Parts: sequence; C-alpha cells; structure tokens
Amino acid sequence: MSRVVIALGGNALLRRGEDDTAENMRRSARAAAERVADIAADWEVVVTHRNGPQVGRILLQQEAARGYVAPMPLDICGAESQGQIGYLLQTTIGDVFYGRGMERPVATILTLTRVNRDDPAFGHPTKPIGPYYGEADAIRLAESEGYVMRPSSDGGWRRVVPSPSAYSIVEGPVIRRLVGEGVVVIAAGGGGVPVYEDGPRLTGLEGVVDKDLAAAILARDVQASVLLVLTDVSGVFRAYGTEEATLLPRLSVAEGRQLIGAGEFGEGSMGPKVRAAVDFVESGGERAVIAALEDASRALAGEAGTTIS
Repeated sequence: MSRVVIALGGNALLRRGEDDTAENMRRSARAAAERVADIAADWEVVVTHRNGPQVGRILLQQEAARGYVAPMPLDICGAESQGQIGYLLQTTIGDVFYGRGMERPVATILTLTRVNRDDPAFGHPTKPIGPYYGEADAIRLAESEGYVMRPSSDGGWRRVVPSPSAYSIVEGPVIRRLVGEGVVVIAAGGGGVPVYEDGPRLTGLEGVVDKDLAAAILARDVQASVLLVLTDVSGVFRAYGTEEATLLPRLSVAEGRQLIGAGEFGEGSMGPKVRAAVDFVESGGERAVIAALEDASRALAGEAGTTIS
C-alpha cells in the first residue's frame, strides 16, 4: 500500500460557528473518521490535526481556576490537547472501522517536534493563543506571569508566544514502523510539542509550531508519498474572496512558490498550507493535495481540490 498523511483542519473537530462542546467535537470527529476510513481501505494512513480551539479552552480553564490549582506551562497544555483530540479521533475512527467490518488498529502517539533553541522566533513572539483580555487584565498578566500581551485587531488583548521553525518529528521512526504494520496512527497534533535537544535530553519550550508545516515534516519523516490537507474550502483559489475567485486544480512547486511570494494567499489561512505542500514535494514527496474534508477520497484520486506536484 502507498502511504498518506491526512492533515485535518480545525473544522474536523469543530465546525465554524459551533460551540466547543464535547458533543459537537465528537460529532465532527465522527464525520472526519468516516473520511479517514474511506481512505484507509486502500492506503497506509497517518492522521494529524489542529488544536487551536481546544488548547485555547484549556488555557481559559486554567485562568479561571488559577486560585485553586497551579497553571501548567504551554508545552504541557499542548500535550494535553493531543491526548484530548487523539482520544476523540481514535475512538470514532475505531468505531467506524468496526461498523464497516475493517480490522485496523488505531493508536494515538504523543508527539514531540524538534526546534532550535536559538531560533529567532523566541525573541519575537507573534502567535496569538488563548482567550481575549481587557487591557487591565493584560497588564496584570504581563507583570505577574511574564506573558507577552498584544492588542488584537479583533478587539481586546491576547497572549502571544513564539512560533519556531521545526526540523524533525522525534517519534518519526516509531510512527513509520507502526503504520508499516497496518496501524492507523494519530500523531503531531497541534504541530507537536516543541522541544530542543539539550545533550541527550529533550526539553520542552513554550511556543507553537505551525500545524501545516509540522504536517509536511511528519509526512517526510514517515516516508509518505502523499500529504492530504483537508480544510473547509474546496481547494486553493486565486483571488479568493472576490468575484474573480478561481479554483486552481493543479500547481507546480514553482507556481506555488511564485504565488506565495506575490502574497496571493492569506498568512492565517491558505498561505501556510500551500507552503507546507510545496515543502513536502520539494523534500521528495510525490504530491500534496489541498481539499475540502467531504472531498477527501476524490481529492486523493485527483478528482477534486488542488494537487501540488
């Protein structure tokens, strides 16, 4: 079987506009599980996912309970979100397999992502996380906790943390072995916990690794032939959001780089996905595909979405 890494966008665990209740998360996870099962019938599969709303909720819960329990640092919160989302995906994928008579084990791997300790990003935090605060609370948190707080264009203030570049997945060899034995593996959730090598030790850092770029590194490290990025739009568009919006069914690596350089894609939306797709293909991957969740199987067959090769 060929091997694919399926990167689930935020809509796979929480539909846009829905409350982040356990019931809504489970229902969305079940819909994603159906698409994973469609693909797993013919492919070796590794699944990765985003974690923005979930880790934001964990941070908000910590803030509300600060007077009762000690808050945990961001690396531990990120690990907690991997377990939470991994559990939902593992159980729903397994349930779909059972219903279809498919005998495939499913396992979630708590994943660490290597970054450089001297990455310039650690001196210039830019990634917003957690809840919104009023100015007085933002000042209080900056003084008492040492958080870097910035005003948001959406209103209020938010904590910002570093977003360092990653270069490898610590558990890559283990994941590669498991998926080769037929296990559907869920890994590198939320980009993985950023760690740096301190001699023989791995030390966690407060930061956020870009989820799309982590998915490309994961796909490279597990020797996947395809990276399938599933989101809530039908593919990569030129002039997205305008009357001239045009779906691009195919892109070469050079075309992708040119469009990124021209600022065609939003940095908070499609830009990182196209960059990750290009990086994966340049690192030796056969192709990358960006498509809507509901089009997963058709996109993998080249019948929907945008293929970068």
